Amino acid sequence: MASLSATEPALCPGAIPAAESIVPACMFAPDQGCADDPSGGEGFEDGEGTNGESADYLNLCSKMVLVSPTGEQYDSLLRHLRDLIDEGCGETIYVVGMGSDGGDYGLDEKDMEASVATVRSLCEQIEADLILLRERTDTGGKLRDYLIRRRVGEQDFLEVRVAVVGNVDAGKSTLLGVLTHGELDNGRGFARQKLFRHKHEMESGRTSSVGNDILGFDQEGEVVNKPDSHGGGLDWTKICEKSSKVITFIDLAGHEKYLKTTVFGMTGHLPDFCMLMVGSNAGIVGMTKEHLGLALALNVPVFVVVTKIDMCPANILQETLKLLQRLLKSPGCRKIPVLVQNKDDVIVTASNFSSERMCPIFQISNVTGENMDLLKMFLNLLSSRTNFSNDEPAEFQIDDTYSVPGVGTVVSGTTLRGMIRLNDTLLLGPDPLGTFIPIAVKSIHRKRMPVKEVRGGQTASFALKKIKRSSIRKGMVMVSPKLMPQATWEFEAEILVLHHPTTISPRYQAMVHCGSIRQTATILTMNKDCLRTGDKASVHFRFIKTPEYLHCDQKLVFREGRTKAVGTITKLLQSVNTQAAKAQQAKMQASKKIFKDGTTASEEVGSSARPPSPNAAQLPLKSGGGGRRRGGQRHRGKGLNAATISTAVPAGTAGTA
Repeated sequence: MASLSATEPALCPGAIPAAESIVPACMFAPDQGCADDPSGGEGFEDGEGTNGESADYLNLCSKMVLVSPTGEQYDSLLRHLRDLIDEGCGETIYVVGMGSDGGDYGLDEKDMEASVATVRSLCEQIEADLILLRERTDTGGKLRDYLIRRRVGEQDFLEVRVAVVGNVDAGKSTLLGVLTHGELDNGRGFARQKLFRHKHEMESGRTSSVGNDILGFDQEGEVVNKPDSHGGGLDWTKICEKSSKVITFIDLAGHEKYLKTTVFGMTGHLPDFCMLMVGSNAGIVGMTKEHLGLALALNVPVFVVVTKIDMCPANILQETLKLLQRLLKSPGCRKIPVLVQNKDDVIVTASNFSSERMCPIFQISNVTGENMDLLKMFLNLLSSRTNFSNDEPAEFQIDDTYSVPGVGTVVSGTTLRGMIRLNDTLLLGPDPLGTFIPIAVKSIHRKRMPVKEVRGGQTASFALKKIKRSSIRKGMVMVSPKLMPQATWEFEAEILVLHHPTTISPRYQAMVHCGSIRQTATILTMNKDCLRTGDKASVHFRFIKTPEYLHCDQKLVFREGRTKAVGTITKLLQSVNTQAAKAQQAKMQASKKIFKDGTTASEEVGSSARPPSPNAAQLPLKSGGGGRRRGGQRHRGKGLNAATISTAVPAGTAGTA
């Protein structure tokens, strides 16, 4: 079915010529079973026509089928609706009164009431809410668009992550302050003050860290965020309890010097969608194209929000929109820009947005609140892009670590697949030797709300038992023991160089971002002599500091200064030998008892761990000839080099192992 009908059941007109006919559609149904899937996804079991289509399929396409369906048709419609909701990760847009075989759209008042009653009973069967989005009139009568959203438990909600990017001063934090706190801005930075996490951000007005903000919608599609009347803070627990859907905004930095943080936010926090902000008075400047290119490289669908339209002259606004449309249509983007002017545009763009080709453009003002309702409605209609099965072994990537007084070590991140329950034992790693250690999950929180389990695609934070924060770093994973994980030093990737001022050749080093992993890697070999801007090649990388846990087909971003390249991991090479790593760890523990010459074990571990710095020669060594000997060990060979370099982080691990 075409774009719109992909998000709605096949309720086609045309089987009955007169739209006002009171004859129920099921009178034309064939005798044999008509419980076939109208979406055409499964083969028809019975009633096959000569051209492979059953007569029943044509009947289920009728817009009149919802007026008084037979039992078999009802089952078929129910199965089809269930498939649509699974496909849309818990919600779908359903149009009543529209068919797909070319007849007039629309139903009269009586048929419409009967059809809506049928849809309501279908929703009750699958425990879903029915929300009317709009009613419009066509040649055959009325059409209605409904949002059908599956009900979730008290402690659960649908979650959609939206990364907010754009040039510095485009109004990213201000828009999020207005959306999440429900108060308009004063044009002097009032709204963004509520979101900043650091003192220097308050002073400069520039975001430098990855911020997280939430916007909750209830079953009716109304915003539930109610700031505290005294402090103006948000109680995340209350928002999550009232919400059937929560939008998590990942507020990223616009300034060029914080590009590292922005790339980490885009790769490590796994956003479903990307909201590109453009200041209407400044236009497409600075990092706007960089951020758009990053979203396209990571295959994240983009929608654009043009801000500050209240202070921008009309001719400048038109110029900005023209440039924006030209950029989106350019061969690099190949998007279809759509200016969103009213609710009809919102529904059409939201239902076709997952195709990745369409790019809605909103024009808003944070001071007057103009068009803010359209943006909220669009966010409410966004559905998560990825389906996760709960049967797979669990995997969780760590984005951040905290030490909470009275609780201990807490890690936050995203569940990539599977299901993690309270008191599960998972393997945490890889540590700098490439080993994984078993660890128990003490408590689980989602958006500051305690829960008993998390599923694939949900963000969460875990309190861990018996481990120090210093031995956990961003980029580590927690996986089910069934996966038997192995850390990797070297891998091959297909990369495309987006920009490089000169040429890239073997022994070139740059920062690799892959999921929540951030580490410098060296190019060992590649299938071309050198790479320039726009070149594609298969490249063999080796991590410099510690081995990492990788998968084939993972996306990576490769950057150093102004150099940028994107790619996909094709092959994992040289995994860590777990037995050898454990033997090395035992040796380190034994050496602790031997080292008693004025330095503690942790100092020894720390100093042997640091990679050689250019000024190492001038630094006084703490323990006589021991320092020289350690320096010699660094250059003895790759295997030993890995072991000595990698002892930096596990000062805590060594103590707990």
